[in-house]
Amino acid sequence: MIFVENKDLVIPGEILADDDYYVGRGTFKENNKICSSLMGLVSLRNKKIRVIPLKSKYIPKRGDVVIGRIDDVRFSMWDVDINSPYSGILPAFEVLGREKKDLNNVFDVGDVLFLRVIDVDEVKKVKLGLKGKGMGKFKGGILVNISPTKVPRLIGKKGSMINMIKDKTNCKIVVGQNGLVWVKGDPEMEQLTKEIINLIENEAHISGLTDRVKEKLYLAVDGELPLSEEDLDEDGLEKPKLQNFKEELEEEEREKSKLQDFKEELEQIEVKKMDEHLDDSLENDDIEDQTELNSKKNNDSNFYNVLKELKKRNKSKSISFDNKPKNSLILNDKHY
Repeated sequence: MIFVENKDLVIPGEILADDDYYVGRGTFKENNKICSSLMGLVSLRNKKIRVIPLKSKYIPKRGDVVIGRIDDVRFSMWDVDINSPYSGILPAFEVLGREKKDLNNVFDVGDVLFLRVIDVDEVKKVKLGLKGKGMGKFKGGILVNISPTKVPRLIGKKGSMINMIKDKTNCKIVVGQNGLVWVKGDPEMEQLTKEIINLIENEAHISGLTDRVKEKLYLAVDGELPLSEEDLDEDGLEKPKLQNFKEELEEEEREKSKLQDFKEELEQIEVKKMDEHLDDSLENDDIEDQTELNSKKNNDSNFYNVLKELKKRNKSKSISFDNKPKNSLILNDKHY
């Protein structure tokens, strides 16, 4: 019988299960009961129960990959800090083989390396090496220190968590099993990645962590949350959103009203312009008619004045308009 659930927080001495389960790391058996030996989170797998401590130091094991910092350079080796109570050494022959070089010109104090644990002796002296893909010295970037027990949570199932962080930040991330994480990318993204790693460390025991990390990443990088599964169709495409047709119709009506008002305003402007043009035209026509009338009067007056003058000069002579072609005039027996 089991008395706790996976990821439950337990304290030292707390009963976890009866003897139907197997004792794992961080537990002990007493009176046919399995109890916790430390404060940490319960981990259940295949009837085996163990407790992962909330805080712990790295205990090196052969085959682990770790990140270390050069502490000292000696005659034939480098002393390496691997974030553990136990010291690490990197022999010169593991790096140079039989080649003779000044070790300070190869790795100096403060250099950060990605290493593999080759061996751990009886007194926990850790021998390190650089054989393997990606092993060697890091250039640039920042280091983030977390509890070694939180490393699996940072990596996630099949690398899901760490790959999500890499994809959104475009940062290079290398995780050591000793709790040191190397991050390199845009300075702003490096700081965001550091915040995300610290969030994972602090909330590893709280459910829903993946969703919180995802939301923080998307808000920081894209400024908006990603689409949920409910918003996607079977092909992974965004579903068309339902529209509020009432609001849409009201908006169309408002637009039509604005357009109608604009048209009426234009028509009023056109009518006003036409009235002004017509007034100007009528005024010009009146002026032209008056000028023509005055000209006609002047012409008529001149004509009669000429007739009067001719009559005075030719009193004895007759002026006849009979039996002559239309518009013909005889003055002093001559045709004009």
